[in-house]
Amino acid sequence: MSGITIIAVLVLSGVVVGIINTLAGGGSIISMTLFMVLGLPVGVANGTNRIAVVLQNLTSSVAFLRKRMLDVRSGIKLSIPAVVGNIAGSMVATHISDTVFKICMSVVLTVVLVYMIFDRSHKHPHIHGGHPLQLKFYHYIWFLLLGFYGGYIYIGLGYAVLAVAIWSMKLDIITANVVKCFMIFVATPFSLAIFMLNGQVDYTYGLWHGLGNVIGAVFASHFAMAWGVKFVRYFTLIILLICFADLVGLLSLQDILHSLLTMF
Repeated sequence: MSGITIIAVLVLSGVVVGIINTLAGGGSIISMTLFMVLGLPVGVANGTNRIAVVLQNLTSSVAFLRKRMLDVRSGIKLSIPAVVGNIAGSMVATHISDTVFKICMSVVLTVVLVYMIFDRSHKHPHIHGGHPLQLKFYHYIWFLLLGFYGGYIYIGLGYAVLAVAIWSMKLDIITANVVKCFMIFVATPFSLAIFMLNGQVDYTYGLWHGLGNVIGAVFASHFAMAWGVKFVRYFTLIILLICFADLVGLLSLQDILHSLLTMF
């Protein structure tokens, strides 16, 4: 592929990933797979992906703040333990075992999928966004663990945050997404810095893909409220099922992306 074609693929895929990650999560599976199909080692793909993650979640957080959906004080309180965990996770992320990755992803996706299928709180949705959260001590422990997972693997972190925010904090899915975006935005730069120091970041791929993520995040965060809780819930379920199908071998995102790239 030519350089221009690669740039176009990075930006367009970034738009899709930005929409998915803002409304649900799991889009980084596409990013990581794409980077590896383009020839990046898994460690470099893991580090490069975090450029787009920071840009996308910064964009989403600013948009949610303007819509008064984000309570910054609550977000910062939850982000502090997440930063600590993120740094620790990144420091042990020099080698990612495929087995560990699949186990972690399988557990996270299964828990969130089962919860969202059987949860009935969406029948009478109440959007909490913009109001201070009622935080308990165990919420900080949860976000410390989430930060560690995000620093180590990151893929699936969005779903893990949604699970904790919806189940433990009793938030609607839109507010849970707001909390997710802000926490990931605050915590991820620390792990990105560690990957940068270890020379595991491709800045060209990361920035072009990040541009697409920003566009997707602007679009998704702008329309999230208009689409409503029900739409976001079903959108999340669809993406969850696709990610789960990839994990258990019912489909292969890597083969799909490889086939699409060979068309250019």
